[in-house]
Amino acid sequence: MNDDVLNHDILDSDEIQLEQSLRPTQLDQYIGQTQLKARLSVYIQAAKQREEPLDHVLLYGPPGLGKTTLAAVIANEMVVNFRTTTGPVIEKQGDLLAILNELAPGDVLFIDEIHRLPRNVEEMLYSAMEDYYVDIIVGDGESSRPVRFPLPPFTLIGATTRGGMLSQPLRDRFGIVEHMNYYTEQELADIIKRSAKIFAMTITDTGAIELARRSHGTPRIANRLLRRVRDFAMVQNKDVVDIDLVNYALNLLKIDSAGLDQVDQKILLTMINYYHGGPVGVKTMAANIGEEIDTIESMYEPYLLQIGFLQRTPRGRVVTPAAYQHLQIPIDKEEGEK
Repeated sequence: MNDDVLNHDILDSDEIQLEQSLRPTQLDQYIGQTQLKARLSVYIQAAKQREEPLDHVLLYGPPGLGKTTLAAVIANEMVVNFRTTTGPVIEKQGDLLAILNELAPGDVLFIDEIHRLPRNVEEMLYSAMEDYYVDIIVGDGESSRPVRFPLPPFTLIGATTRGGMLSQPLRDRFGIVEHMNYYTEQELADIIKRSAKIFAMTITDTGAIELARRSHGTPRIANRLLRRVRDFAMVQNKDVVDIDLVNYALNLLKIDSAGLDQVDQKILLTMINYYHGGPVGVKTMAANIGEEIDTIESMYEPYLLQIGFLQRTPRGRVVTPAAYQHLQIPIDKEEGEK
């Protein structure tokens, strides 16, 4: 197994330090997901009182909502080591065994994109999660024999953007299953102001709200856009980021007033211009705009559904009147009669 199994993100060192500085380390620092945090606080406190590892946790929801950050916060709250990997890089059972062998009692193992684990690796996880052991085959041919390999008690935190793709046997082994929701504008504005302080920036309340409004309800996008606005502020020698600078920067970045980027708009405009607003199958949509089906379903479609610009029907996706209104496109007679 190569080192990428436990360190799959190869980033510039400055970028790593920046990302880590933006991430909270404790539950009381974590902005948003209020009800989820309240439940986790109870589970963590109870586990610590029992002097047991936290039950296994499954976090699912659209990308960029802070699943990795929350997993690290849980490990910090439990005062244990945090090890991280992803489903795609665990290609065989030996890779998983090597990771499990490095765990100390109580450690948190975080597997992102857990729905992409190979089936034989997933099956090895069953006994590891339930009874803290795995069975391995030693030897070859007639001399081979199964050997039970004991594991220390640990907590597995799985994260996925595709909760429906998780097999039922694996899902059933998680004692805590939580859906992560999009953030409100105020929550995102609070995150943006916190990040601005880390960047040594000054941003006005109205500037933070406007940036939040265009961030897809997602902290990752909010922080990414804040970094780009910071670039504009530096080049223009602006000491304060206000709403005018935010609007100027985001308009140049082609992020519209609802937070739609060029791909979001391309999805909607393709459906309107070529298919009268739908219904359109996701495979057809992907072929038309040159994106992968999984990318559309996990990265773009959830937000368009959330804000009411798309609807799913048995026949395919349909653009809503709200999207027509936002794009300032009249609904043609054929579409109106559907």
